[in-house]
Amino acid sequence: MATFLYRLGRFSFRKRHFVALFWVALLALAGAGAAGAPAAGNSSFSIPGTEAQKAFDLLDERFPGTSADGATARVVFKAPDGQKMTDPGNKAAVQETVEELSGGSEVVQVSDPYQGGGVSRDGSIAYASVTYEVSGMELEESSREALKAAAEDARESGLTVEIGGDALQAVPETGSAEIIGIGVAAVVLVITLGSLLAAGLPLLTAIVGVGIGVASITALASTLDLGSTTSILASMIGLAVGIDYALFVVSRYRAELAEGRTREEAAGRAVGTAGSAVVFAGLTVVIALVGLSVVNIPMLTKMGIAAAGTVAVAVLIALTLIPALLGYAGRRVRPAGEKSKLLGGGHAKDKAERPNMGTRWASFVVRRPLAVLLLGVVGLGAAAVPAGSLELGLPDDGSQPTSTTQRRAYDLLSEGFGPGFNGPLVVVVDAEGSDDPQAAFKQAGDEIKALDNVVNVAPAAPNKAGDTATIAVIPDAKPSSVATEDLVHDIRAAGADIKDGTGADVLVTGATAMNIDVSQKLNDALVPYLVLVVGLAFLLLIVVFRSILVPLKAALGFLLSVLAALGAVVAVYQWGWLSGLMGVEETGPIMSMMPIFMVGVVFGLAMDYEVFLVTRIREAHVHGEKPAQAVVTGFRYSARVVTAAAIIMIAVFSGFIGSSDSMVKMIGFGLATAVLFDAFVVRMAIVPAVLALLGAKAWWLPKWLDRALPNVDVEGESLAALDRAADKDDEDKELVRA
Repeated sequence: MATFLYRLGRFSFRKRHFVALFWVALLALAGAGAAGAPAAGNSSFSIPGTEAQKAFDLLDERFPGTSADGATARVVFKAPDGQKMTDPGNKAAVQETVEELSGGSEVVQVSDPYQGGGVSRDGSIAYASVTYEVSGMELEESSREALKAAAEDARESGLTVEIGGDALQAVPETGSAEIIGIGVAAVVLVITLGSLLAAGLPLLTAIVGVGIGVASITALASTLDLGSTTSILASMIGLAVGIDYALFVVSRYRAELAEGRTREEAAGRAVGTAGSAVVFAGLTVVIALVGLSVVNIPMLTKMGIAAAGTVAVAVLIALTLIPALLGYAGRRVRPAGEKSKLLGGGHAKDKAERPNMGTRWASFVVRRPLAVLLLGVVGLGAAAVPAGSLELGLPDDGSQPTSTTQRRAYDLLSEGFGPGFNGPLVVVVDAEGSDDPQAAFKQAGDEIKALDNVVNVAPAAPNKAGDTATIAVIPDAKPSSVATEDLVHDIRAAGADIKDGTGADVLVTGATAMNIDVSQKLNDALVPYLVLVVGLAFLLLIVVFRSILVPLKAALGFLLSVLAALGAVVAVYQWGWLSGLMGVEETGPIMSMMPIFMVGVVFGLAMDYEVFLVTRIREAHVHGEKPAQAVVTGFRYSARVVTAAAIIMIAVFSGFIGSSDSMVKMIGFGLATAVLFDAFVVRMAIVPAVLALLGAKAWWLPKWLDRALPNVDVEGESLAALDRAADKDDEDKELVRA
């Protein structure tokens, strides 16, 4: 592989006009596709194989025309102090609003609070439900504006009016903090590479890669039902890895220049060595992201594949566009050890300068490996303690900031009708196989009323055929509570008795039941996902490092860092530690998708650092250095760049903490924390300590396995052979001339 990539790097350097034109054309093509495509909305959410999804599909079949998947809104009214919603003036304002909303082109139905039991017992609060014929993703902006305008008109009468539901769901915004993250990355690149031009190359290529990836996602969003969150997460991951991959190639290029090689040769060598590490690091990220498909949640699968595609583009850009741009830069990108005149350089470093920080740190670790190992493991273990209290759920309007109308509507409904009113359960009674459907509907309602934590059970509402009915159940507790989850399980358990007695199937659905089912599905999929992803990456790393213990150490170190990061997420978003600093207005359960998504992404990124750092250590060992000295050598050349790469990733991920979307905010914090733990504790401390303790045993591989494995030559040994062959040719020519 090193030889192939070496030739690719030289080709890209020589044919830089062609390579640059190719990538510019691809960016323009993707941009044109995105410009002509419909805007992305919120992806439709389905959970194949769950009871909630089966009930939802049954409703769609047995109640045609009811728009079971249509957007909904709850317009909540509160009377001024001392008044009631039943007062003539307030009642007239509400009925005028209902009439105004009913005229919407996409509106299916608007409930009248005074005819459908939509007024609280004390009369202070009322609500009107609005049902649309299309999903929130497909809802026209004019319908949203009409909804807001109707609420504003009602406010003019003196009422407090707020709007809940998914009809107002907006495309998430990442905020200005993302720009700050890129700015931090730029500063780190300048310090690391000692040149404004060299620092600009990774930023430029990363932006090109993310532009192609995000534009492609936008172009296909409507066709493939990709939500707006998909492009944000793809840009988050693509930007981070794009900068890092380019940084490693540029850094190796400067090191090759410092060895006295020509610029074209240095570009080839950089792609042949650092590029090999980029390929395998990118493969681990792609495996981890594509592996999310095993969960069998379409939205999560699409997010993973879209992000994986952006990572693949970042790898290809690092291997081709970077050497092409280095060709354009010429002498303005200086050898390692030199700074540009603008930064106070212009001359080589003093060769007698003391060892760099990476060398000094590695020397310290190999002298005291056991102490460093114990300190790192205990520290991460302590950080992971809160993960033992992890509670999973999916966000609802109750997790929105208090400044939003959705959250205020949620609070008003809780005040007027109880906390469970915000998460009603929909029980579907399928009596198609029952001899007496009406008796089945009645028995289902009676048994549900007898359960604990039930506030109200509405009468069964059958369809036209009379073979299926829906029963609305209001829990006593809020949607994300354990009590509500227990109630869902109790109804399903009672359904077995109802089926035995009547032959009717009882299914529970609704947003709350859907959230409970997706949490369970994600919990069940976590272990198989870990086995698949870690297993495949373990095999890949055996091929890369030609060792059993080094990949095993890499996997165990990852588990430590991801558990510690989950502990930090629980402490901030569930317990409320530092919540003000992180902009967390409402604590609660951790998003169900968070652990498995974080496991996938963090595993890929953790293996990035493992590959970049340990391949340089193995390279030194393969070239004859003793194990302890190889660790020091590897850190001398890699620690600075790996540290810079980690800081860049932390900065980029931290920028997404400012997003308006709670999922993006939480994932940004989780990934930034995980990179912090993995790069600076696991890879920079635990890895060299373990390698120092293992010595030569770290590189042990059974002979039969050594013969069976393909030689991918990540260390560039074949390039060293080219050097030896070239030196021999020179010697032969000298002998001939003599």
